[in-house]
Amino acid sequence: MVTEKDVQHIAELADVGVSSGELGTFTHQFNAIIEYFDILDRVEGKCPVTRDLFNILREDEIEPSLPQEEVLRNAPAKEDGFIKAPRVM
Repeated sequence: MVTEKDVQHIAELADVGVSSGELGTFTHQFNAIIEYFDILDRVEGKCPVTRDLFNILREDEIEPSLPQEEVLRNAPAKEDGFIKAPRVM
């Protein structure tokens, strides 16, 4: 069972702001998700998942990509021909 302290710790690790008022809601949601996975773990006759199951809609077709200048035109920040993003770690 996930506690509010666990949710607060997970939120800090994920760098997600969770207010004290939201802790109860998120704790309940975490526990509901874990209970659902417990139910799935007990299902018998599981179908093995293969890569071919997900590629049934169409064959891959090679298409040209957008020119670099056009992509960079939409970027909020760019540096040395690349899209510049904020540091994550």
